[in-house]
Amino acid sequence: MKIRKSTIEDIPYIQKIYDHAREYMISQGNPNQWTNGYPNYDTIKTDIEKSQSYVCIDEDNTVVGVFVFYIGIEEDYNNIEGNWLNNDEYGVVHRIATNKNKKGVGSFCLRYCFEQINNIKIDTHKDNIAMQKLLEKEDYTKCGIITLKRNGAKRIAFQKV
Repeated sequence: MKIRKSTIEDIPYIQKIYDHAREYMISQGNPNQWTNGYPNYDTIKTDIEKSQSYVCIDEDNTVVGVFVFYIGIEEDYNNIEGNWLNNDEYGVVHRIATNKNKKGVGSFCLRYCFEQINNIKIDTHKDNIAMQKLLEKEDYTKCGIITLKRNGAKRIAFQKV
C-alpha cells in the first residue's frame, strides 16, 4: 500500500468509503458520531483544498482508505479534561476511514502519520470501539476528554509520542 494526497478526482471513492464507515459505525452501536451525511462533499473538498486529505492506495491502485492529517494546532485540543502527554508540536489525524474489504489499512495510515512527526493527537467518539481498539493496538495513550467547538460533543482524546 502507499499514501498520497487526495485529489478532486478521488472524491467519489472517498464518499463511498465514508458511506461504508457510517453504516459500519451504526451496525457497531455508534449511530451518533457521523450523522446527517458527515463528512459530506463540501467537507471532503475543503480537506483536499487545504492539502490535508490523504488516500491509501492498494496494489491494484484502488483507494482503500482516507484520512485528514496536518501538523499544527487543533483548537478543539486546547482544553482537555485530563492531560496531554506533552505540549510539543504535533500532528493531527481526523476523519480516518477504510474500505470494508481491506485489512490493516487503518494501522498503515496511522503509521504513515507517525513517520511524518512522532507526536500525534487524535480523538474519537466514546461509542467508536473499533477506533479505540485500533488506537490502543497502535500504542496511543488515552489522555482525557475534549469538547468539539462546532457542536459541543465530547470526544476521547489520544496521543502517541
